[in-house]
Amino acid sequence: MAPLSELRRDYTLAGLTEADAGGDPFALFRIWFDQAVAAKLNEPNAMILATVSAGGKPSARAVLLKGLDERGFTFFTNYDSHKGRDIDANPAVAAVFLWDELERQIRIEGDCTRSTSEESDAYYGVRPLGSRLGAWASPQSAVIPGREFLEAEHAKLLARFPDGDPPRPENWGGYRIVPHTIERWQGRTSRLHDRIRFRLVDGVWVKDRLAP
Repeated sequence: MAPLSELRRDYTLAGLTEADAGGDPFALFRIWFDQAVAAKLNEPNAMILATVSAGGKPSARAVLLKGLDERGFTFFTNYDSHKGRDIDANPAVAAVFLWDELERQIRIEGDCTRSTSEESDAYYGVRPLGSRLGAWASPQSAVIPGREFLEAEHAKLLARFPDGDPPRPENWGGYRIVPHTIERWQGRTSRLHDRIRFRLVDGVWVKDRLAP
């Protein structure tokens, strides 16, 4: 194992000024996201989602962003999963997008709300059949006896829905992160990184610069 103290790199690709950040945090997110897609990064819509249980225990995992508008950032999951139970008990969450090849990250803090049934139905309907059946087959986060359990459940579902059009399970759908804080981080040389933060204050986004 290489000495951890020797693992380092300098960041030299770009900077981030207040003018670059603009006044709308969603606008800059879209620009950076489009650049991450254009750079053909692996899973540019992957974000680390952190939740906190009713008992105060933090937990984090990667999820995929599947919707973005002026209301917030949307992902989909099983409502009975670990993260679903956490969110139902404590809607405060944090998320991080890391686009390492572009030397960028975006941090989001806010509260989670469930998407409407119509929004969840719409997204579920465009998923591949295997993914739609998987939402039925997997009791997400529950202990299962083995891989064979999932494969058997999948086979049962193929027989149950021979028309290839299963409805959305009631315990599966979307969550929207409604942000109150969005921070952009651009790596800079000598660890003097650029950090521009937007905070929602009385319905208005306030911008400031943070020390790295």
